[in-house]
Amino acid sequence: MAEFRLPKNSKVNRGKTWPSPDDKENIRKLEIYRWNPDDDKNPEIDTYYIDMDSCGPMVLDALIKIKSEIDPTLTFRRSCREGICGSCAMNIDGTNTLACLCGMDDIKGDIKVYPLPHTEVIKDLIPDLSHFYAQHAAIMPWLETETDRPETEWKQTIKDREKLDGLYECVMCACCSTSCPSYWWNSDSYMGPAALLNAYRWVIDSRDEARERRLDELEDPFKLYRCHTIMNCTKTCPKGLNPAKAISSLKQMMVERRG
Repeated sequence: MAEFRLPKNSKVNRGKTWPSPDDKENIRKLEIYRWNPDDDKNPEIDTYYIDMDSCGPMVLDALIKIKSEIDPTLTFRRSCREGICGSCAMNIDGTNTLACLCGMDDIKGDIKVYPLPHTEVIKDLIPDLSHFYAQHAAIMPWLETETDRPETEWKQTIKDREKLDGLYECVMCACCSTSCPSYWWNSDSYMGPAALLNAYRWVIDSRDEARERRLDELEDPFKLYRCHTIMNCTKTCPKGLNPAKAISSLKQMMVERRG
C-alpha cells in the first residue's frame, strides 16, 4: 500500500489566543499565520482581538497595532501604507492583496491572514521572493537603446505614452503570480504574470530599441506559453491591472512576427 506523508512543518496547528480587550464593544477577531524558522515547531494560527475604536480601518493598521501593543514578535513586511510599494502583500480572507489597501469593513466575519501562497516562508507573513525578483530582472526592466543618447530626454508622443497606462503602475507585489496555478507548478520555467506584464510594458515602449531581442527571449514553450488564461492574476491585482491581457498581447505579437 502506498503511504503519503506531508512534508515536515506543513501541518498547521492551533496557536496562542491572546485575550480580548476588556469593556470594549467594537472588537474584530484576527487569525494570523505564524511560523518561526528558529524553532522546530509546525506553523500555527494565533488569534488576536482588536479594539476597532482605537485602530485604523485597514488590515495593515491592525497588524501594526498587534505588533506595537500586543505581540512584538509578529513579523511582516510593510513600508509606505499607501498602496504604491507592494511591500505588504499577503493572503487576506482567501485573496492575495495589499494589507494597506484591504479594509476590514469589507471582510465579513473573522479576518484570516496568511503569507502569499505557494512561496517559501521566511517567517510569519514574509515570503521569500528572491526567485520572483530574479525573473523580473531577466526581462530587462529598463530602456534598451542603440542610438546616441539625446541631449535632453528620450521623447515619445502622447499617444505612445498612453500605451503604457495599465502597465507601468505595477508595484511588483507578487499577488498575481502567486495566485496563478500555472506559476505554482512551473515557477522554475514560467515567467509568471508580473514578469510578463512588465516585459510587455518594455516591448511596446516606443523609445525602446530592443523589441526583437525581448521577444526572442520569451520565445519558449514555458516562459510565455504556460499561461492558460485562468484570469486569477487579473482578478487579484490590488492595483486593478490586467496581466492576462498583456500576456495575450505578447502571444499575438509572437504570431504576427512569424507570419
